[in-house]
Amino acid sequence: MRILLLSAFLVSLLPAQNLRPAKLAGEDWVQLFNGKDLSGWVEVGKEKWTVEDGEIKGEAVSKAYGYLQTEKEYKDFHLSIKFKCVGNGNSGVFFHTAFKPGTPDITRGLQFEVDCRIGQHTGGLYGDGRGWIVWPAPENELVVRKGEWNEYTLKVEGNRYTSRLNGVLMVDFTDPNPKSFDGPIALQLHSGGEGNMRFKDIWIRDLSKR
Repeated sequence: MRILLLSAFLVSLLPAQNLRPAKLAGEDWVQLFNGKDLSGWVEVGKEKWTVEDGEIKGEAVSKAYGYLQTEKEYKDFHLSIKFKCVGNGNSGVFFHTAFKPGTPDITRGLQFEVDCRIGQHTGGLYGDGRGWIVWPAPENELVVRKGEWNEYTLKVEGNRYTSRLNGVLMVDFTDPNPKSFDGPIALQLHSGGEGNMRFKDIWIRDLSKR
């Protein structure tokens, strides 16, 4: 009994921080965009990416695709991002992405759709050479807000992909035949020359285990 009491006393003397894990769930969000410049990001293609007033501005200067991708690769993650559609162009948040060297041609990766026009399936999944994989429910096609900031929460956990737009669950899909598993995250400007997007408040929880 005396040994047990002594052990308990000694444990009580340890600094509190030594008894806590380095990062608790919910305290492990990391800022992906610093609000000042494009540190940690790489431009792919010839479209124009700048930072103004704490926002990433993506503007089409040609009729080709353009991307802004993270330097770091992510396997499993939770991503929180705000976007605003200024023009009529299509956009998206790609993950597990790879490009043909020296080009904006995607060779691997899926995207969570971003398109503020009604009926264009924002929140749905597209890519990996399969076209559309899953759409939101029809009643949720009106959740997106053109000309306003939209809150987008995206989760990739193994082959389960979840999107939530402005607090509404859009997609919760388990892919029976995944084709991509790791890679950077990339913001897209669709081809056609109409891309004009804004992004801000980009945070990530990296859940990757390699």
